[in-house]
Amino acid sequence: MVNASQRLRAVANAVNLSTATGLLLAVLSRTRVEKGPQGLLLGINYKPPLPLAGAFTVGNVVFYRADRALIDSRPELLEHEAGHATQYAWCLGLPFFPLYAACAAWSLWRTGDPGSRNFFERNAGLQRGGYRELPTVARLPAIKAQLLRITSRDSPYRRTPLKPADDAAPEKRTHP
Repeated sequence: MVNASQRLRAVANAVNLSTATGLLLAVLSRTRVEKGPQGLLLGINYKPPLPLAGAFTVGNVVFYRADRALIDSRPELLEHEAGHATQYAWCLGLPFFPLYAACAAWSLWRTGDPGSRNFFERNAGLQRGGYRELPTVARLPAIKAQLLRITSRDSPYRRTPLKPADDAAPEKRTHP
């Protein structure tokens, strides 16, 4: 049974063309699509190597690298991916891609993992998606220390202004 918010999500993702993009990806990758719960479409046995995830979502199409039996045995993963479908609606469709990429880069910078501090993964439920919460790495103090080393007086990287040579510029002579 599809509730009102799931129906609204499906309509929004149809209008913003993200579901159409997901269906195009299914056709191009020869991935079989079936109706799933919550108004979602399930791409079964997705084969291309990218993205690396075991499951990912484009609009209302949830792609899995597994068969339907495994999908049905992991309802928490479907809930996680349904969260991403809702995020496509929030982002008005395809702007989700660069926003997600920026959040993944931020997470990679902060933890060494693209999902742990990624807003989208956290919002969809880290654990439900198979992600772990990792501690952040204190990178800014290291950058500050490196900048201080580079700009210190004794640094071999520091550029010192050149002193003009005594005979570099002709003297101005005044005539009596």
